[in-house]
Amino acid sequence: MLCWGKAKDGQLGIGVERDPMFEPRNCNVFTGRGLKEIVCGGQHSVFLLHDGSVYTCGSNSCGQLGHNKPGITPEFVGALDTQKITLVSCGQAHSLAVNEQGQVFAWGAGEEGQLGLGTTETAVRIPRLIKRLCDHRIAQVMCGNQHCIALSKDGQLFTWGQNTSGQLGLGKGEPSKLFPQPLKSLAGIPLAKITAGGDHSFALSLSGAVFGWGKNKAGQLGLNDIQDRAVPCHIKFLRSQKVVHISCGEEHTAALTKDGGLFTFGDGSWGQLGHGSTANELLPRRVLELMGTEVSQITCGRHHTLAFAPSSGGVYAFGCNSHGQLGTGVLSADKSPYPLKTSFLSGSIHGTDSKKYSVTKITCGGDHSFLLYSNDQNSEYPEDFRVINISNAISPINYERLNSWRLKMMCNKDSGVTNDINIQLSSTACWNASFLDQSDDAHFSTNPKIPGIDLNSVRMFFATLSTPAFSALLEQATKSFESVLIPQLPRSPPDVEAMRIYLILSEYPALQDSKNYIRLTIPLAMAILRLDANPSKVLDNWWCFVDDSVFTRMVDMYKSIVVFLLRGGKTLLVPVSYENHFVATLRLLEKLHKVNLKAQHVEYNHFYIPDITSMVDIQEDYLKWFLSKAQIKVESPSPSQTDFPSVNLCAYPFLLNAQAKTTMLQTDAELQMQMAVSGANLHNVFMLLTLEPQLARNPYLVLHVRRNHLVSDTLRELTSYSDVDLKKPLKVIFDGEEAVDAGGVTKEFFLLLLKELMDPVYGMFTFHTESNLLWFSDKCFVEQKWFHLIGIICGLAIYNSTVVDLHFPLALYKKLLDVSPTLEDLKELSPTEARSLQQLMDYDREDVEEAFLLTFAITRENYGITEVKELVPGGESIGVDKNNRKEFVEAYLRYIFRDSASEQYTAFSTGFLKVCGGEILSLFQPCELMAMVVGNSNYNWEVMEKVCVWVRYGVTNIPC
Repeated sequence: MLCWGKAKDGQLGIGVERDPMFEPRNCNVFTGRGLKEIVCGGQHSVFLLHDGSVYTCGSNSCGQLGHNKPGITPEFVGALDTQKITLVSCGQAHSLAVNEQGQVFAWGAGEEGQLGLGTTETAVRIPRLIKRLCDHRIAQVMCGNQHCIALSKDGQLFTWGQNTSGQLGLGKGEPSKLFPQPLKSLAGIPLAKITAGGDHSFALSLSGAVFGWGKNKAGQLGLNDIQDRAVPCHIKFLRSQKVVHISCGEEHTAALTKDGGLFTFGDGSWGQLGHGSTANELLPRRVLELMGTEVSQITCGRHHTLAFAPSSGGVYAFGCNSHGQLGTGVLSADKSPYPLKTSFLSGSIHGTDSKKYSVTKITCGGDHSFLLYSNDQNSEYPEDFRVINISNAISPINYERLNSWRLKMMCNKDSGVTNDINIQLSSTACWNASFLDQSDDAHFSTNPKIPGIDLNSVRMFFATLSTPAFSALLEQATKSFESVLIPQLPRSPPDVEAMRIYLILSEYPALQDSKNYIRLTIPLAMAILRLDANPSKVLDNWWCFVDDSVFTRMVDMYKSIVVFLLRGGKTLLVPVSYENHFVATLRLLEKLHKVNLKAQHVEYNHFYIPDITSMVDIQEDYLKWFLSKAQIKVESPSPSQTDFPSVNLCAYPFLLNAQAKTTMLQTDAELQMQMAVSGANLHNVFMLLTLEPQLARNPYLVLHVRRNHLVSDTLRELTSYSDVDLKKPLKVIFDGEEAVDAGGVTKEFFLLLLKELMDPVYGMFTFHTESNLLWFSDKCFVEQKWFHLIGIICGLAIYNSTVVDLHFPLALYKKLLDVSPTLEDLKELSPTEARSLQQLMDYDREDVEEAFLLTFAITRENYGITEVKELVPGGESIGVDKNNRKEFVEAYLRYIFRDSASEQYTAFSTGFLKVCGGEILSLFQPCELMAMVVGNSNYNWEVMEKVCVWVRYGVTNIPC
């Protein structure tokens, strides 16, 4: 061990000498005894040996040594003789120690409550157990000047002591605390490291997220200001740097990255930031002089900093040197990293060069420093602070731990063992610390679009847990999820790393078992739906990027729950609970459906639940939904008279297939027809009472037309009716014919009218011979009211349940539903054009402009005259290259499907929506709406051949 710096109070442990040590000096007091750790307080030091014994030296003004012996050399802390200590930490004048059971002992100054004992004693000279932490296995402890932080194995954070600058992180206005308090604002984040400075604190996550709080007078929190923080704040600047270790001084902070980079910030008045100046830094700044040097250890004293570079074995020091704490051999401070005077690195200590010595660990605090070295060439030293010490960190849940738990449960039936297991199984932080994506350190890139976990590893782990050998643990996990973990999932997780639990739990196989729907699967849905807007969006983003199989499994699972609840859920739950569970399931599916619209994991019809039509009266469900939307209350039958849920499935149309939606549309049409007829009848009664029968209204929409003037007569008739009249039942009367319209006449009317309107002689539509489809013509001369008429006719056809022969592409129905057509729609309408655009998009060479010779303009023939149509302003002079070809394709599609015939389409859609508009239309997918108009042409001929029979000469039942 080497030591240097201030020695006035005996903190170096070198005996009676009290003068500062300006160069590292060898101290042999622990030679051959297995020195494991040294920590430095303000004016004292604590030494931990591998056998768990603790020694202290230095000032004992407040009992911080834990014994009454002179502090000039390290003395054994006898009060801890029965304990095997694994961790120690020091503050300004107090000390902490943690034994192998995770219990914490405190001694020294306690006037600010920093001992966590519930007292404000000036001096506690014998180590005492902090009883408030006995229910938790503590993995790390850290002392500030007069406050403390502790991290438990299950990821809980505790703080206590002075809080004058918010260093406890408990919130604004909170007083100092005499007992450990849980710091809930970081709950769920898998923490790797905690540390404390004078009056500020830091926590570091496993994936490099840095959180700071407390005093910020010199910018030591790295938040680009000097405002104190009473709650943990994310230091966003460091998020992408892969920070793996943090160390704090009095008012400065140093951060070490995985690639060996060193960032410092805060107070620089003594040069302790290493930037060659005495200026403060409000944002983390990399130490440029160490840019080409890989650093593996950093440690901060009160006003100085040490860094170790393993490649050269050199120790660099910078900052205050008033007591020789830099070990450079001179009194002057160094504002830039300066090599420590360690002649032993060349193999000569006490004049001998027979052995090669190497640094194992550096540490400092107050105004003094220590260095541990080893001559054991087979040791794993030097220690690398960038590697997480699992024994001093949160416990990840993995196969090794699973097997360890299984063996413990087999060998020990003690309830304490089960309780320890349950604590970790119930810990969100432990689960979030597990299954990190280690490929290329991907988990360090965790963000709102990347969860940073390997879902395949999650799946494999749960597969192992589901085997018979781990059945007892599987039961324990299920109970822990049900009773603790899921109910405690927060509305607003503190960081994206705390949200991994939602993806992990979704892979739990027990969720797919119907016996767990009520206790696990639906409560998980409720927890997801409780999330605030921003974390909810994060989960949506993560779902967008999961494998299709993962997403499909979730959709299928919650679809199964809908069927489960409809078939027998009411027998398991009270009515209010039933409705809550049912709504949660539907809303979760709705959330997944919205994600799928963006991510396209599955086809839209994968969300359909065909069984719904056999379990729910869709017509009645739609009527209730319609009335609830209109805020009309109706008397519901008693629960004994109905098996229908009070939730309206029509509010979740993505679950309903085309058959169900057709029923809804027909119900809506009948409802509106009935309302229109009732309105007309009521008006007629009023007219009779006022003796004005000539003002009576026909309860039907009657069209009197001549076969030879079908278009003009229809236009005349429809013009005479109001929008309300269009909602009435349609009856068509052909002039001079006595046929009663029972449906057949109406169908014939639609057939003849549309055939005439589509006649090329009118030039209203362009016929694409390649696809046999029509689109609005951009060079017709008929009045817009004709397009308006066709729109009304199409709407009336749907409204009156009549299939018509319209040769429009799917793009038309997309536009009616406010869905933008794509290149796939152009492939349907004009395959050759679309193929050319696809070739442009697929061309992988750089010479796009030379190969295709395109500009943002196209040519069109208009009655023998070639016209140039610019797709964007000035498009004729803008060439299409590899960088803008996507914009060209989008502009081309915009022109074809929107700009070329916008007036004609607008007139058509206005007429259509006048009849069929409203919320009911939005329930349909474009292809479903298309099927409503023109029927379904996708037939399963093999099935039809099996079930159909011939009818010939009056004889039936002749098979095909």
